[in-house]
Amino acid sequence: MRRSEQRQHIFRLLFLEGFHPDEEKPQQLELYFDRLDDDMDVQPEYTPEDQAYIRDKYAQIIEKLPEIDARLNTVSEGWKTECMSQVDLAILRLAVYEMLYDGNVPVGVAINEAVELAKNYGSDSSGPFVNGLLGRIARENE
Repeated sequence: MRRSEQRQHIFRLLFLEGFHPDEEKPQQLELYFDRLDDDMDVQPEYTPEDQAYIRDKYAQIIEKLPEIDARLNTVSEGWKTECMSQVDLAILRLAVYEMLYDGNVPVGVAINEAVELAKNYGSDSSGPFVNGLLGRIARENE
């Protein structure tokens, strides 16, 4: 499985984050992977290593969510995280994690992948919105 496909799964897990109470999240995570395991006709390239990578990165992002959300709130003018669409927020959280904490992902790749996710899953305004916020973070970190 390519990194962009792994990133899609992480995005989906982050999207689901806002819809379940904390006590249900471990079970929801297991259900997500059970569904992937059952759908091997659709995901023939999906391996145990892919699942480990997705789980690990997802857990690392969840651990950093307060810092990631605080950073997003400082660069978004008029759009605090609690007011953002769940799709945009999940994409932004993933991208900000990659930009600030994942030394294996170049900043430009994180931004480009986030914009592609926004185009595929978000509204018409998601791509420019995501690109604008991530661009501000990238400039601040130069």
